[in-house]
Amino acid sequence: MPDIFFVIGSKGGVGATTVATNVATKLANDGAPTLLVDGDLSGRRAGAVLFNAIAKIDLRRGQDDVAMAEVAPNLMLFEMAGSIHDGFTIKPDKVEQLLRQVSDKLQYIVVDAAQPFAAAVRPFAVRAAQFMLVVEPSMLGVTGARVMQLELLKFGVPESRLTGAIVTRDAKGRVPTSEIERALKLKIAGEVLPNDDKKFEKTIVALTEMLKSGPRAADLLVLQPSTNTPLGERRMVDRSKQNGAVQNEASNRSADGTADRQRGERNALKAEIHREISRRIDFAAIGANADPLRLEQLRSEVDATISEVIAKRPGVGSAEEVARLRQEVIHESLGLGPLEDLMADADVSEIMVNGPDRIYVERRGRIELSGMTFNDTHQLRLVIERIISPIGRHIDEAVPMVDARLPDGSRVNATIEPLSVDYPTITIRRFAKDRLTSDDLVSKGSLTVEMADLLRAAVESRLNIVISGGTGSGKTTLLNVLSGFIPPTERIITIEDAAELQLHQDHVVRMEARPANVEGRGAIPIRELVRNSLRMRPDRIVVGECRGGEALDMLQAMNTGHDGSLTTIHANTPRDCLSRIETMVLMAGFEIPVRAIREQVAGAVDVIVQTSRLRDGSRKVTSVSEVVGMEGDIISTQEILRFDQHGMDKEGKLAGNFVYTGVQPNFMRRFEEYGVSFQIERLSQMQLSVAAW
Repeated sequence: MPDIFFVIGSKGGVGATTVATNVATKLANDGAPTLLVDGDLSGRRAGAVLFNAIAKIDLRRGQDDVAMAEVAPNLMLFEMAGSIHDGFTIKPDKVEQLLRQVSDKLQYIVVDAAQPFAAAVRPFAVRAAQFMLVVEPSMLGVTGARVMQLELLKFGVPESRLTGAIVTRDAKGRVPTSEIERALKLKIAGEVLPNDDKKFEKTIVALTEMLKSGPRAADLLVLQPSTNTPLGERRMVDRSKQNGAVQNEASNRSADGTADRQRGERNALKAEIHREISRRIDFAAIGANADPLRLEQLRSEVDATISEVIAKRPGVGSAEEVARLRQEVIHESLGLGPLEDLMADADVSEIMVNGPDRIYVERRGRIELSGMTFNDTHQLRLVIERIISPIGRHIDEAVPMVDARLPDGSRVNATIEPLSVDYPTITIRRFAKDRLTSDDLVSKGSLTVEMADLLRAAVESRLNIVISGGTGSGKTTLLNVLSGFIPPTERIITIEDAAELQLHQDHVVRMEARPANVEGRGAIPIRELVRNSLRMRPDRIVVGECRGGEALDMLQAMNTGHDGSLTTIHANTPRDCLSRIETMVLMAGFEIPVRAIREQVAGAVDVIVQTSRLRDGSRKVTSVSEVVGMEGDIISTQEILRFDQHGMDKEGKLAGNFVYTGVQPNFMRRFEEYGVSFQIERLSQMQLSVAAW
């Protein structure tokens, strides 16, 4: 058996592929028959691109179950995944078969282990003589390396077979090698400097000699997935309950194993279909931003391929089963797998994935188990990659959470191990394809016609409005509705953490905050965008959500002629909203007296609109309050409208009425100044509150 060297990056993009490729090339140049394994199961094809060998690999993939081609003298390249589908269809037994075929022809195998814990990569890992951890010499890089190192040790890799290498790109913020060795308790074998050819070549020679002189693998390693192992094999537990009892795996099997056999045959057929699709279509070359016409063509090609494969396998099932299989393969090939059906359901407002076998949805305000499942954790991770890759976001053990946006505007949050202890998670907040109007909110019972007319007049008269509410209470939806009242002649600047607003005016500039890259640099927070917007000649500034120090810049903008601004804030009541604004201003890092902050708030904010998600799942505007000024050191407010609750009706719906408190708003004078039509008598037609609060 050839000596196997495992090269692992502490995080994505750290340079592990550079090290692995150059070490394999050096071994081959020395005359040793060598195999370079591209272990990236997401189908990025870095190895084939580096050697300009995609055509060779694809040719072999069309002939064999495994794709291995000669890319240089004495150097073969084995590409485990030519597409994202190969990544979850390739099986360990195929890799074992490959090893048996080439073991007597090779002297070395170098594995670029992008997914070191995946089952398909396991045959290389158990035989590896040395594991090399590639580290970026930054605080973030060292932290990620420590996480990966602990996972390797938990997985069963002996410390004696683990060494390190440093890849340096920028000396700024550089952590010394001695500090890295001390932090990781790991010997650093060499430092790779890509910008210096002479030192680079010497380093590769040194790393290669170190690997060759290291201890050999006498026995197979016993590797076990740990509780935090990303992409590790973990037995799925069916948590569904029947007659009040948890059903175990055995209870779901028939006595003669028929169910297992049918499931195995179905999975084998799907794997065969995916392999054939991958041979015909290069998804990596197409990219994630293909136009709708191209996507429709791809769908037709995938559908035709499915039909051809099924035609060769008569008796695969009923017409209904074949149709279901066809839809699953199309979703897995071009979409988000089991989430596609949920994304097509207009009643689903939130999708919450708590692991491969627990997908919850929110329909009409109620949370329920969907019944959909992923095949395994690997497929779930691939869907996360498919969501975030088109927008340039990155997720790995060093940066285990990410925010993203789907093409339809849905907001996505994803987490992986070690942040999420058990399984990767996905949370998708969906928005209506067609922007809601005030009439839609009235028809849904979220507010009344009179309330909508008051808010319309407040926007048109350029009052500064803050929408307050808890998570999922409808703040962004209401902000979309109110922004529709802004005249089309005004220049609007929207600033968001993740772009969600759907303004239909022509003169709109949309700006989106940018997170840090994998090196922890390049972040552009909302606060910088707010400050920049003041130099863009805005008539209105709409901030999707104030969460921190940008509140100070927002207040200053409101107080310096940029009236008519709108924003949202997480708070449970209008009074809590004012306290939150004070806290966020202090987060800006300036020592401002509380009295001065409150004066700024009182002078800037005109109206607070409170939204709530009630016990029955409905979302309503529960309060409209006016900020009237200061009384001593306290900001004074007066409530104009509110929702009074009266318990639950027989159908489980919350009973209550929208009421007018009888207060004459001070901003009525503002309506007159701007010539905005609004009759206060309309509010008087509403039910009058017994007592204002």
